Amino acid sequence: MSSTDQQPAHAGDAEVPAEHEVPEELRLAGDFPAVTRDQWRDLVAGVLRKAGREDLPDRVEDALRRPVATGVTVAPLYTAEDAGDLPTAVGVPGLPPFVRGARAGAAVPGGGDPAAFGLPAGWDVRQRHAHPDVAVTREAIAADLENGVTSLWLVLGEGAVPVEALPEVLADVLLDLAPVSVQGGPDAAAAFLALAEGRELAPGGSLGLDPLGLQAASGQLQDLAALADVARRAAAHPGLRTVVVDGTVWADAGGSVVEELGCSLAAGVAYLRALTEGGLSVDEAFGALEFRFSASADQFTTIALLRAARRTWDRVGEASGATPDVRAQRQHAVTSSVMTTRRDPWVNMLRTTVACFAAGVGGADVVTVQPFDAALGLPDAFSRRIARNTQSLLVEEGSLARVLDPGGGSWYVESLTEDVARAAWEWFTEIERAGGLVAALTSGLVAERIGAAWAERSDRLAHRSDAITGVSEFPNLAERLPEREPAALVLPTGGLPRVRAAQAFEELRDRADAASTRPAVYLATIGPVARHTARASFAGNLFQAGGLATPAGDGASGLADAGTTVACVCGTDRDYAESAAALAADLRAAGATTVWLAGQPSLDVDGVDGYVYAGCDALAVLRAVHEQLGGAE
Repeated sequence: MSSTDQQPAHAGDAEVPAEHEVPEELRLAGDFPAVTRDQWRDLVAGVLRKAGREDLPDRVEDALRRPVATGVTVAPLYTAEDAGDLPTAVGVPGLPPFVRGARAGAAVPGGGDPAAFGLPAGWDVRQRHAHPDVAVTREAIAADLENGVTSLWLVLGEGAVPVEALPEVLADVLLDLAPVSVQGGPDAAAAFLALAEGRELAPGGSLGLDPLGLQAASGQLQDLAALADVARRAAAHPGLRTVVVDGTVWADAGGSVVEELGCSLAAGVAYLRALTEGGLSVDEAFGALEFRFSASADQFTTIALLRAARRTWDRVGEASGATPDVRAQRQHAVTSSVMTTRRDPWVNMLRTTVACFAAGVGGADVVTVQPFDAALGLPDAFSRRIARNTQSLLVEEGSLARVLDPGGGSWYVESLTEDVARAAWEWFTEIERAGGLVAALTSGLVAERIGAAWAERSDRLAHRSDAITGVSEFPNLAERLPEREPAALVLPTGGLPRVRAAQAFEELRDRADAASTRPAVYLATIGPVARHTARASFAGNLFQAGGLATPAGDGASGLADAGTTVACVCGTDRDYAESAAALAADLRAAGATTVWLAGQPSLDVDGVDGYVYAGCDALAVLRAVHEQLGGAE
């Protein structure tokens, strides 16, 4: 049939009106004059001045930059002039410098050639298991492998899967089809090697040795000399990695992606030295390493982290004399523990979905989505199912794995990748100048740097410029948390801390929940609802983030019924000028010992003890109120 025959006939064979004909070239914005960056800057500057910002930098976009990592900020606008010569430096997927991905194809089940199947790059769906009950773990593993999980991550040791139970736990697993990675130090690695002796293993697993990560967490010096011997034993199983450079150790201590990547590079180089000094070739040493990184809900920073990690590790390989075939970094991305909340834990499903998306777009080889209830204890069957289905949805329904490096070519993504790579490389070289990672850990250099990064992040969290939905913003005081069996895994202590973004707010929530009567702040409103709603809602949201109830009433009339001695005046600036001072006096006469006001300190209202406003130190306010109500520890 001809192409003409394939076209539907028009009713009555009438001719198509000229105005309905499809033009040969669509000119979507062709009839409008081009907009310059200077014009955009003028418009933005006008808006900022109306908002009260008069002292603006020459590049007005610099006034809107926000930090995303140590030494790395993002601007509100990116154009070709921001990218410079970046497009020529990123290469293509599967070739150095591997910015656009370590592979040009996907891993094919059974070990076939991806190109022969016409498949694009994908990722390995890996689920973590640490339940100490062997029967429960076996059942969970079976459910995972039957429902989309392609590899296993087993945590062995005290409070987790018993090392001696490893053969029983894996009794029903076809090790030649499902890669297995273990974590638990030399004992776990030895147990897995013993189990694998004489058997064929699916490539992609690891023995999980990370003595420098253990040193960072425990503060105890570790010996790297045995790594080469273990690597030689592991070489009997092609594709089985010996060492996992676990970047999540640095992230969980409060480091930004710059500290995480820089410390990971330093750890990787230390392992290369140990392996080659133990007799392995440079290529063999590179082939023994896998890297694990945290993936957060800051999706673009996560994408940039993974892309920058491949680029910088390729540079290490080039300087070390490794062949291009082994310089492609194998990456395991794990959704961040730092972003996980105990309060309103169901929001974690959304966080992990965004993080998983970022890991896939960033080109991770392996992805683990932590269950939404991970901060509460051991996950149940439902939370594990949601975790694995998050990946299945993105891969199968979202077709995310069908596109190689979808962020490539974006001026924003390329610029952010470059900024993260340069900042992390600078930190890595500082560690090397200090004598390497072991020396930097011993001297306190790493702890000091990560502590500073966490202090900066904590300040943003306290001021709620980094918002935590369900915790620092929009808390639900009536929520009923799911009950979970406490995790018994014994984690090393004595070194770097483990932090979560929500921990300070959640501590205040816990304190309020433990009181015999929930502490409260009375919202004393001024004027009609239409005038005070905005500020009353803001103040209620802020105080509830600390677990405080917020009964409200007109003026001082409801203070007695509220059962509190702390009040907050809520209204408009005009109302404040007319009656806020008098209301503060009425509140004190009614029994209030502390009076806050929802508005800027510049209002300077007589009789007011403090102010709550957008950008204030919410944690400082909440701690002060808890003390005022007698709830201080």
